[in-house]
Amino acid sequence: MSAVLFTEYPTADGHLIGEIRLNAERSLNALTLEMIDLIQPQLDRWQADDRIVAILLDSAGDKAFCAGGDIVNLYKAMTGEAAADFPQAFFTREYRLDYAIHTSTKPIICWGSGIVMGGGMGLMNGCSHRVVTQTSHLAMPEVSIGLYPDVGGSWFLNRMPGGTGLFLGLTGNPINARDAIFLGLADRAIDAGLRDGLLSRLASECWNGDAGGTVSRVLRELESESRPAFSEMAAPIRGHFDLIRTLTDHDSVEAIVAALLSMETDDKWVLRAQKAVRNGSPLSLKLIAGQLQRCRHLSLREVFQQELELSIQCCRHGEFAEGVRALLIDKDGQPQWRYSSLEAVDPAFLAELFANPFEQEHPLADL
Repeated sequence: MSAVLFTEYPTADGHLIGEIRLNAERSLNALTLEMIDLIQPQLDRWQADDRIVAILLDSAGDKAFCAGGDIVNLYKAMTGEAAADFPQAFFTREYRLDYAIHTSTKPIICWGSGIVMGGGMGLMNGCSHRVVTQTSHLAMPEVSIGLYPDVGGSWFLNRMPGGTGLFLGLTGNPINARDAIFLGLADRAIDAGLRDGLLSRLASECWNGDAGGTVSRVLRELESESRPAFSEMAAPIRGHFDLIRTLTDHDSVEAIVAALLSMETDDKWVLRAQKAVRNGSPLSLKLIAGQLQRCRHLSLREVFQQELELSIQCCRHGEFAEGVRALLIDKDGQPQWRYSSLEAVDPAFLAELFANPFEQEHPLADL
């Protein structure tokens, strides 16, 4: 069975809707290089096919849309068990796909139900119409594995209100459907039970006008029907918005983290954030804050180019591999981070991670 399934559904007026279904339910639809290499050419074909009016990006199973990237093979490459050039191949093609989704000329609907993390966030955030459900659990928890929020995170975290992007990048705190709407990470909150009806409603539409507007109208109707499913859902990020603004209103990541850790509280949401920055990689905390600052005024194309540079450097310098080992391979939960504290991080080593590793032409120069 293919790791990605492609289906074309005829509409009532003779057009087609394309469906891209991630089909690796056992691995929570984590995005592999094989999956990327299946999706990209199909997406290109559909972009050029006048019969295709809209594309639905979804997944098999109820647990996850996509729980991340191909961490196992990246770890093997970083530790010498697989080809050393795998990280560059993986990240280059992943970011190229994410960019293609962002710049699609046709509406792409992402059904982001269940877990949406890492690589899944990259796929979802490029889509023109992003749907979340009662089960949606979004996060960018890279601080816990010695990395930083990539896949366009340097773009979309910078566009969240009131320092929330920086805070969520540093802490990896989860995001539910109501908070995803508030943050601008999703466009519609729809009852998960209406998933099967989405395609039939799209297929019954007339597609001779504005395709994006047609998709928006269908989703708006489904969202209106879904309101009871979200009426009791809390929105902790929105509820902590003023606190997040205060905590991130400092001039350094050291001061932000110190302010967070100095809080005496029994608030479980804040306690979770404190645990993440206390146990996460100090180097990652510096990378996350530094990368968001570097990319603040860059174009989307430039963001993906800089992310590729930083991701390759992270694969070369050990911290990422150690984080993956401790959390996902050996699962001992005891990463031996390079630095014991934020204050101990060597500025020269940090600068080396931000340096361009490509001596020849940049692999994403043609975006």
